[in-house]
Amino acid sequence: MKIIQEGGVTSALGYVAAGVKAGIKASGKLDMAVIYSQAPAVAAGAFTRNAVRAAPVQVSEAHLKDCKVRAVVINSGNANACTGDAGIHNARTMCEVVANGLDLATDEVAVASTGIIGVPLPMDKIIAGATAALDQLSRDGDNATQAIMTTDLTKKHIAVEVMINGHIVTIGGIAKGSGMIHPNMGTMLGFITTDVAIDPFLLQKTFLESVDESYNMVSVDGDTSTNDSAIILANGLAGNAPLVSEQDADFETFRAALRFVNQTLAMKIAEDGEGATKLIETRVYNAKTLSDARKVAKSVIGSSLVKTAIFGGDANWGRILCAVGYSAADLLVDQIEIFVKGGDASVQIVAHGAGIAFDESLLATIFSEKKVEIEIHLHNGDQHAVAWGCDLSYDYIKINADYRT
Repeated sequence: MKIIQEGGVTSALGYVAAGVKAGIKASGKLDMAVIYSQAPAVAAGAFTRNAVRAAPVQVSEAHLKDCKVRAVVINSGNANACTGDAGIHNARTMCEVVANGLDLATDEVAVASTGIIGVPLPMDKIIAGATAALDQLSRDGDNATQAIMTTDLTKKHIAVEVMINGHIVTIGGIAKGSGMIHPNMGTMLGFITTDVAIDPFLLQKTFLESVDESYNMVSVDGDTSTNDSAIILANGLAGNAPLVSEQDADFETFRAALRFVNQTLAMKIAEDGEGATKLIETRVYNAKTLSDARKVAKSVIGSSLVKTAIFGGDANWGRILCAVGYSAADLLVDQIEIFVKGGDASVQIVAHGAGIAFDESLLATIFSEKKVEIEIHLHNGDQHAVAWGCDLSYDYIKINADYRT
């Protein structure tokens, strides 16, 4: 697998994108984007599990039922969530404007929004912004990467190349997400494009599995959003023999590359958590089931007490074992081992389910690293999982206390 430096959503063959200033954000920053496959594409999506679902989530999910979406229109600065029938109408209007501009059917366009909840979309600005984005579509997709950001401090993009049936296949993606991030997807948007030829049902199955291993294993603050959406388009322009079964030659190569792209974007989201100063990676080994492994990993990276201890460089290791215990996983407590790693250092803090003597100053030093790794061995099976989070700092409170202002 080859990583394309500065690659993103337009790295694969046949994709163009644009990001523009529509005036939705008071800051005057880029706030609207369009992504378009110039060739017919198949598509799949994954959406929030919050029962309160934003209008664009409902509209996009309906449009993706036939797997024929080939364009996505996105706005930031306004979530179009909790806006009733008017919100649904406005989300559909966004799709219609883009569909008309690209000579597509309305249901060939998906829509996503992110920003403040409960505020009607300024449709005059939305329509003008979508029209302007259509006029600026190009292979340079960097401005689209910026246009989907809200409180994000960094752009999140990645692209890779792999060989499938003797053909170069590219997978690229962009994402946004910084706060209101919690397993079950958070207020994140992810858009993946690929030129692979693949059966739409296989694409959907593979994409959902990849989402479970990436975006659904991230937590910043414990809040699950109304708007989170991840959408993938595949237009077949790579020219490979279509992948139609998991038993096909090179299918595993595609699956691994897709997993890498989504997990990379997920880690970037965790690393850029609102107010974050450190990335936390939790790896769980030897769980009885995959579900148990994920429960433990999510529980630890979602613990406010673990996150604040790491922020403060406080060697309060008991919080980690506590979070393992309330994860609802099937545990053999007296078998649990826990290690903490950072930089070139490693320290074991738990053996046989109990604390052991260790160098507290070394653990405090590890907690001060930019990346802290927590390794948990359950010795109860053969399943493993990894999750990503960040520390919880004073700045998280400042950012969210003033979010509307």
